[in-house]
Amino acid sequence: MSFSVRANSAHSALAKFSSCELSDALIKLGLPHGGHIPDIHMMSPSDNTVRICGPAYTVKMVPGSDQTAPKLEKHFVDEATSNSVIVIDAPSQVKSAVWGGLMTAGAISRGCLGVVISGRARDISEHIESDFPVFARSHSTLGQSPFTRPSEINIPITIHPQPADSDFPPVSIEPGDVIVADRDGVVCVPKGLVEQIVLLASKGQDVDAKCMEDIKAGKGIKESFKKWRGK
Repeated sequence: MSFSVRANSAHSALAKFSSCELSDALIKLGLPHGGHIPDIHMMSPSDNTVRICGPAYTVKMVPGSDQTAPKLEKHFVDEATSNSVIVIDAPSQVKSAVWGGLMTAGAISRGCLGVVISGRARDISEHIESDFPVFARSHSTLGQSPFTRPSEINIPITIHPQPADSDFPPVSIEPGDVIVADRDGVVCVPKGLVEQIVLLASKGQDVDAKCMEDIKAGKGIKESFKKWRGK
């Protein structure tokens, strides 16, 4: 199936691959999580063939009651860079949203490609109407205040699986790492590994195409895998 790709031009080579193909390549390089940020789903747009690919602009949220964490002088959306993917890490325990329709309007005006939220979004219909890609763990009727607030931007963040006792390893995201998100999920490709990942993903794509051709021809999955994947 073809995808409607929205990508930073600097990462056009990476944008040719699905999130699944990129995770496979990252596993081959030894990343135990394959870059996958689990349990985050596409909320919008309604066109589920959309894929976004661009550098991460990171946002750290803290509980609204936290008076010790740093405070931002400007709204974090107003600081987002064009062609970036906003990545928000919200406290796991909160049931309120950290993203809404007004923020989508601001992100569009800044030229952002989309937002990935380890947390909740609201105003889902507004995101759909705006044709803006929003990926989140879930949704809520509640807004940010007084439950959470943004604390820091463009810092390294680590997104932990939920629930916290999961055996799945956390994913660390540096500002500028490449975020690829589509209907299968969200993947973070470390910026220093992009060239290697493009090569590995290309090889994997070719192998899978040959497997698919043989399987459709009736040669069987086991035989096709053994021939082209070596197992």
